[in-house]
Amino acid sequence: MKKVLLLDTNVSSFPIYNFLVESGYEVYVAGGKPSDCLAKYTDNYINIDYSNLYFLEDIINAYDFDFLVPGCNDMSYISATRVNSKNKFYGLDTTEISEIINNKSKFRKFAIDNNLNVPMVYTKDEIYQLNNPIIIKPADAYSGRGVSIVKDINKSNIDTAIENAINYSKNKECVIEEYVEGQLYSHTAFISDKKIIIDFFVIEDCTANKFTVDTSYVVNDFPDEIKNEIKNQIEFIASKLDLVDGLIHTQFIKTENSFKIIEVTRRCPGDLYSDLIKISTDFDYAEYYTKPFINQKIYIDKFERKENSIIRHTISSSEILNYIGIQFNENIEIKSFIPLSITGDQLKESPFGRLGIVFINCIDSDKLKQLYSIILKRQLYKFN
Repeated sequence: MKKVLLLDTNVSSFPIYNFLVESGYEVYVAGGKPSDCLAKYTDNYINIDYSNLYFLEDIINAYDFDFLVPGCNDMSYISATRVNSKNKFYGLDTTEISEIINNKSKFRKFAIDNNLNVPMVYTKDEIYQLNNPIIIKPADAYSGRGVSIVKDINKSNIDTAIENAINYSKNKECVIEEYVEGQLYSHTAFISDKKIIIDFFVIEDCTANKFTVDTSYVVNDFPDEIKNEIKNQIEFIASKLDLVDGLIHTQFIKTENSFKIIEVTRRCPGDLYSDLIKISTDFDYAEYYTKPFINQKIYIDKFERKENSIIRHTISSSEILNYIGIQFNENIEIKSFIPLSITGDQLKESPFGRLGIVFINCIDSDKLKQLYSIILKRQLYKFN
């Protein structure tokens, strides 16, 4: 039986883990949090900080793994590419390409040099000449950590925002760019030979924390003109960077007549995004994500896309509270609920704490939009 090392123990990687086990592999999981879902679920848990390449290389050599699979966070993919200097493993870009994609500063430079639709980037000296709001973010953080919008441009506000961003950056770097207003979406696509073979658009919103996505659904009627341009730019990125087959996931902001790419990643998105796609469309997202890492070709033969009206919502709080329970204010059909906290826990504010992830089934798209509006107002439930 061939052995696989999955670099993640978070619940979001459970669909990946499950696919590997059902495919007949001996699966090990690695991570530094023994309290995480997969660390407790499997006997094959390896307690290491996989951002430490010395530890990771030792484990890989000791167990002689056949395959290495990144999970649902940036560091997992970055560590996998860095440890793969001898190209033993499959489905991974080179370290240099991974750095361009995962480092916000490097990706912005690549995008601007190649005339891609991204926000304008500024130096610290340039921003004092601006009249429009800017956003300052860490070059290598995630989940909205360390992000600030600065509307009143003065030295005190800028210094505070830069310090906040650097505090959340491992490399102590930040990005200063124009603040783009509009609706946030994700475009998630699978590429084979640099071409998109299947893709999905998802609307995304932030309710508990303005920089952390917690509410979303699959969009089936995204405007064709913008859709085609986004796909063209993603295929350009794939070709220009010579990306290997697999997932390419993009967040972008749709403006009135165009769009701005915010970030691109090749790892599986978190908060069970894979289940959102599967429940909504019947497409096995986790399977297609995982296959390139176990040296299996991805292709679409026959697939009949469903259009189920499903909302994914991460239940969280904008402030610290002692969690006892929640009371729903609406009658809803819960398709699935994955608890992430238990009664009596102190629930940290978003993005540091989450109560659970709920998938809500709606009878049609009208009901979905009605319920989605209620969730955006944070009126679906209240904490007891």
